[in-house]
Amino acid sequence: MTKLRVALQMDPIENINITGDTSFAMAEQAQKRGHELWIFQPEHVFYEEGIVSAYAKPLKVKREQGNHYELGEEKIINLADDLDVILLRQDPPFDMNYISSAHLLDMVAAETLVVNDPFWVNNSPEKIFPLHFPELMPPTLVTKNRKAIDDFRAKHGDIVIKPLFGNAGAAVFRIKPEDGNLHALLDLFFSASNEPLMVQAFVKEVFAGDKRIFLIDGEPAGVINRIPKGNDIRSNLAAGGSAAATELSERDLEICAAIGPALKERNLLFVGIDVIAGRLTEINVTSPTGVRAYLGFTGIDLMEKYWDVIEQKFKNEYAE
Repeated sequence: MTKLRVALQMDPIENINITGDTSFAMAEQAQKRGHELWIFQPEHVFYEEGIVSAYAKPLKVKREQGNHYELGEEKIINLADDLDVILLRQDPPFDMNYISSAHLLDMVAAETLVVNDPFWVNNSPEKIFPLHFPELMPPTLVTKNRKAIDDFRAKHGDIVIKPLFGNAGAAVFRIKPEDGNLHALLDLFFSASNEPLMVQAFVKEVFAGDKRIFLIDGEPAGVINRIPKGNDIRSNLAAGGSAAATELSERDLEICAAIGPALKERNLLFVGIDVIAGRLTEINVTSPTGVRAYLGFTGIDLMEKYWDVIEQKFKNEYAE
């Protein structure tokens, strides 16, 4: 394979924990294959007179926490002409900064392979994309209308409320049937944000775990189980959940088969879906993580398949 010029648009590398960081694992595998690495953050990107560029630095990585990277001298690079692949890997929140950044990367996507596809990242929000598959989800409501929320609660009793564009388990609340705090909580949400909320029937099996299933080019590639801590309903590793080994069930494979074609059509090459007791809750397309935990349980490095897919796609669609 021809050596590729690869850039990561990600959060500052000095702040990451390499033990679990998936972006770092992507960079490691790329370096192992001899690809040239660059790094920049969204604030380093600029558009001027039809050209999208970035103040970027050459990058080398090594698995030694605290001494895990080397950066070269900063240089202005043309994102369409000077790179072959850009990995869109900055963490959410999926806000206007994220959307604007993806719009700029979309302007170079015809010349440079951007993974995941920035147009479809913008058009596949992680809690909205699953709404196209209602038969796979728990009972779900998306709204700002208080009466609709009251009616949904009356129907389902035990509910979960969360920001439509939140991440990492932040501001996720369970409201039990006897809880009198619903409207005070809605006041808090709506005073802080103009966004709708997602309301779902509580799935009690969450305490047994929330599966994170990895799909590469629309195909299931691996799975871990994320166990909430204590009585917390949030299984996100960033919110204190712990990872455990598990296997894909027949129902998990059915879900993957149902959504896989849509992922391929949207050029979403690396995706993490969340499944609780056979019910799809999220399709994570921004910067899904968890591959290091999977490697620890199985000895399988999903980044090998990931880079096989990227290299083949580049060869088929971008190589001259």
